[in-house]
Amino acid sequence: MQISVALALIALTSAVPLAGQAVPAPSELPAPPSTDLDIKLDHGSGRMTVPVSIGASGPFNFVIDTGAERSVISRELATMLALTAGRPVRLIGLAGAATVETVHVPELSISTLGARNVEAPALASDNIGARGMLGIDALQGHRIIIDFDRLSMKVTPAGRRIRNTSPDDILVSAKTLYGQLIVTNARYRGQPISVVIDTGSPVTVGNQAMLNLAQRSSRSLGPISITSVTGQTLNANYVMISDLHIAGLEFDHVPMAVADAPPFKRLGLEATPALILGMDTMRLFRRVSIDFANRQILFSLPARRFATRGCSAGTSCSSYN
Repeated sequence: MQISVALALIALTSAVPLAGQAVPAPSELPAPPSTDLDIKLDHGSGRMTVPVSIGASGPFNFVIDTGAERSVISRELATMLALTAGRPVRLIGLAGAATVETVHVPELSISTLGARNVEAPALASDNIGARGMLGIDALQGHRIIIDFDRLSMKVTPAGRRIRNTSPDDILVSAKTLYGQLIVTNARYRGQPISVVIDTGSPVTVGNQAMLNLAQRSSRSLGPISITSVTGQTLNANYVMISDLHIAGLEFDHVPMAVADAPPFKRLGLEATPALILGMDTMRLFRRVSIDFANRQILFSLPARRFATRGCSAGTSCSSYN
């Protein structure tokens, strides 16, 4: 059986300069007025797009990807705006590494978000699924609130740490590495695991060490093919696992693609059980709040034991972004 997933954005995108190069960090724009930005989610795909202006041009629809270290622009948009070519960089994605061209984006902004002098990898719009992508480099200092009940998303300045929550909310503290939020308060069948929060991945992905834990209890769903934004393909096993605990919440029947994908090595997680938590599992919550500045994740959930509905074997699973 083959499940084809067109992963329009690279989960855990990172750009590493080629030998002898140094990629300059983008500079932030002066803070605009503290207003919230409401974005509607696409009902069918779960795609989260935001209106992005590049200088005086736009707005253009960009996808928000909390698992991407670098923002990306489509080659087609870069050509249309006549953006200056930058230096090639090595892009590490879910399906492998590739050398890609970059362009100089003089100014990129949406509401409360903004950055100047961004050196953005330029990739094919068909693979991105939008005109570009906003990564962690543009999201630092902000909180993203994804409301699955209302099919909307809000981007707002982070503010103070959350200390009081309602009985239906679970507040999780995370550690950061390369800007990624990694939850360590997670277990599978009693064994500790690491969980990376990634809105850019349509499916949950586990490494081989995770599969070794689940070997006796997992159920095979067949092979899965994941195509990344660079056009590379990752072939993986697709399995179903249960008894997954994240911050005290129990998940059953969780579909998981299994592969030793490069992002696990990038984060130093190749030898220990780890998951990239994709949108298929996050959609089980009523609301997910991701706060980069305070390293907090707030899950709002219905009072029930969780069971996920991933891709069905033998069908096509569309990308969320």
